Amino acid sequence: MTREVANYRRHPTVHGVDMLSARFVTHRYSRHAHATYTIGLIESGVEEFGYAGSLLRAAEGQVAILNPEIVHTGQAGVPEGWRYRVLYPAVDVVRDVAAELGAPGGTPFFPTTVVDDPAAARLLRSVHASAARGDALASSSTLRTALAAILSRHAARGPGSAGREPAAPAAVRAARDLLHERLTCPPSLEELAETVGSGSFALLRAFRATYGLPPHAYLTNLRVQRARQLLDKGVRPAEVAAHAGFSDQAHLTRHFKRIVGVPPGAYALGRTA
Repeated sequence: MTREVANYRRHPTVHGVDMLSARFVTHRYSRHAHATYTIGLIESGVEEFGYAGSLLRAAEGQVAILNPEIVHTGQAGVPEGWRYRVLYPAVDVVRDVAAELGAPGGTPFFPTTVVDDPAAARLLRSVHASAARGDALASSSTLRTALAAILSRHAARGPGSAGREPAAPAAVRAARDLLHERLTCPPSLEELAETVGSGSFALLRAFRATYGLPPHAYLTNLRVQRARQLLDKGVRPAEVAAHAGFSDQAHLTRHFKRIVGVPPGAYALGRTA
């Protein structure tokens, strides 16, 4: 069986948490980053992914915990692919749970990416199961219990650094700000470099060293984030492409699926289900 399936949805009761259940064989995530944490339980097969300069593998029963804003990829690590369930909790959701546990101030950071933790795996399954049933009390309770367990077992002690703005040369920060401002009409690399007072290759190299992506890939990731925001507001997928800077809907769909795992229409359906 090689059919791929993916279901992306909001958590039914806790704002700021998304959920994905999927089986992938040939799908490959392009290099991208999330503003949220990524907590994935591998239910079968193996996922292989580049993360923070390393190539990692997560196998059946293991839990992958990715910190926010870290560039990563994702693809099958075995011919039969992988099946997994993922939580994408916003930074403030995880920070609030950590504060209730008495953790020091700061944003929680997870130093180990792939962990063997059967108890956490059971809790992650229960989060998805209770959310699917639509039980408000159970789904919110199991989510916070799962996050508390993962924080208690795997978060670094002391003030965290996840999601902290990376140190960057002034020219690189200015280039990034310009990409945010000109999402739908970006400059060429040469124009970008001239505007911030840098050489083209020097800017390309420094930008990637700072943010994990070259400017064009960073812009694509930014555009997909903008597309998600528009879809969250109820904008129809057919109207999103132009507002997010994509040339047409096919262009949006191709990059959206490579980063989010589902096409824009399926993502939008999951926001209203």
